[in-house]
Amino acid sequence: MDNLKKDIPSAQNLEAVTGHGVKADVNGNQIVIGNQKLFKDLSPEVISQVEKLEKEGNTTMIVQRNDQVIGLIALMDVPRKEAVETLKQLRLLGIKRMIMLTGDNQQVADAVARQIGITDAWGGLLPEQKVKSIEDLTANKGKVAMVGDGVNDAPAMAKSTVGIAMGAAGSDVALETADIALMADKLDNLPFAIGLSRQSRRIIKQNLWISLGMVAVLIPLTISGIATIGPAVIGHEGSTLLVVFNGLRLLAYKEGIKKQD
Repeated sequence: MDNLKKDIPSAQNLEAVTGHGVKADVNGNQIVIGNQKLFKDLSPEVISQVEKLEKEGNTTMIVQRNDQVIGLIALMDVPRKEAVETLKQLRLLGIKRMIMLTGDNQQVADAVARQIGITDAWGGLLPEQKVKSIEDLTANKGKVAMVGDGVNDAPAMAKSTVGIAMGAAGSDVALETADIALMADKLDNLPFAIGLSRQSRRIIKQNLWISLGMVAVLIPLTISGIATIGPAVIGHEGSTLLVVFNGLRLLAYKEGIKKQD
């Protein structure tokens, strides 16, 4: 096995070109790796190979050394196994339009969208274009939730109504930007998080009505002398216990989800 070990030279002057690729100097040679938009004056043969690979659903990266193309790297995005079921659950929750924003080319985006049944796929987007897409959706639709995990997703999440980060696999920037972090890195936790949020909102409203309603009843009764201080205190503390027990219903909701799993 020792014979298989190779000394890999370190890269110098590394430069990341946002949304396109990277550049660096290796052993005195300039190495550039990125998508087709990063390169100029590509030969028809290289362009033809790139287009063929992308039509098959691959994300293609071109490798260039000193202005000479020396290879192609093709990667295929595979949707998470739970993606189809997650989207189904989101539709049951009333979310009818789901849009995928990706830096991959449009053909790759369409291929993935067809596999999982997503509503719209917008491909070839740079980080600033993702931000613009979120701003346009917010202006037209009012409220937009953004789910992401990378540095490129963070600006768009910051512009969305609710930013949701896939916590375990997400970058630190995405985690700090997001309003919600799914720390288990399980996509199927997204419907649970939305359902729990809605249930929490309902219970908060119920508790407000219980608390304010009891105060609205006890104050006039106490001032008018109909109720003495003793029963008033008992009524007030009873409403407090009712609010607490009502809030504990959220634990039952959580247990219900676990039983379904």
